[in-house]
Amino acid sequence: MSAVHRRSRRRGRLLAATVASLLVGGAALAAVYHTSSGGASATQAPAVRPSLLRLVTSSHHPSHRAATTAALRVLSTTPSNGAGGVGGTSPISVTFSAAIAADSARPRIVPSVPGSWRTTGRATMTFTPAAPFVPESSVTLTIPGGRAGVRGIDGSTLRASVVVDFGIENGSVLRLQQLLSLLDYSPLAWTQAGPATPATDTTAQLESMYAPPRGSFAWRQTGWPAQLTALWKQGVYTTFTRGLVMSFQADHGLIVNGVPDAGLWNDMLTSLASGVVNTGGYNFALADKVAPQTLTIWHDGAVVLHTAANTGIPQSPTPSGTFPVYARYRTYVMHGKNPDGVAYADLVQYVAYFYDGDAVHFFPRADYGIPQSLGCIELPLAQAAVAWPYLAYGTLVTVVN
Repeated sequence: MSAVHRRSRRRGRLLAATVASLLVGGAALAAVYHTSSGGASATQAPAVRPSLLRLVTSSHHPSHRAATTAALRVLSTTPSNGAGGVGGTSPISVTFSAAIAADSARPRIVPSVPGSWRTTGRATMTFTPAAPFVPESSVTLTIPGGRAGVRGIDGSTLRASVVVDFGIENGSVLRLQQLLSLLDYSPLAWTQAGPATPATDTTAQLESMYAPPRGSFAWRQTGWPAQLTALWKQGVYTTFTRGLVMSFQADHGLIVNGVPDAGLWNDMLTSLASGVVNTGGYNFALADKVAPQTLTIWHDGAVVLHTAANTGIPQSPTPSGTFPVYARYRTYVMHGKNPDGVAYADLVQYVAYFYDGDAVHFFPRADYGIPQSLGCIELPLAQAAVAWPYLAYGTLVTVVN
């Protein structure tokens, strides 16, 4: 045998050993080459057990990599995005497409309230508030995505954060009236039955906004006219209560619109805890369209002004009813048109708007007590100066007859 043939066989044995080691290591070869005296020839590799082939394939095939890292999805949330009137202590839940890891990041809630998250049914995360949200709050639930976000037990994550916005229900009208009394904005005092809820107990105060404690109202003074006392309706949001809300809003730099919102509830809560109450008393104005026409103003149950006044002419009468003052100006230029179509621009003083374009204000006339205006209640200058401080935001102006 020649040296060439001996080297060839040694190479064949070395190659066969290498192939065997690769097979033991789990690598599948399509063919193994043997060298023989007759020359090189290709033969089929020994068959690999199907189970071993699937294991090898499944551990390296691209499609399996995609499956193990499939994105986590949010299937539903409660409340849903855009929901309104949600209960102040209602649970908040998020259901995912896969079970959630025990040490996963949690969704974020703004504004935050005390409470706890727990995983239910493996794929649902639920937050239970330990204290209510402020009524009328706008709540944002952010479910974080990416590597630092919510993670499934299989390592999957959300491709991007999911944001859900919803609104909390309004508080009780009765509690609103109680708070306005406790803060001295109402002409009625309120006394709680049994031990009073501590003003600084935030959780208890928030709970009371949805479930008011029992108690009773009583007029602080006895000198109020029947036109005012008839307006009071316990537990009902009437013009009476709207005026109180507007007074509070004006004092606390809120939008003066008489609409209870989260800012109003929050500021009442803060004021109660800090002992900040109204010191301006309560005012009421009554305009009588029966000749001689008059305007009477009460402060804390006592008459502080009774004067002749002018109301609207038949072509543009002053509306009857009760209206809260919504805008005030020391001086103002009123624009409009007279019944004959001629435009006017009149400089007026001590202006308090109560209905649309109608206001109580000074306007120079030869006399007062008869219909002369285009809907406003006109006063002499000296009397207008006295009236104006009492015609604060939210003061009710009742027009009768």
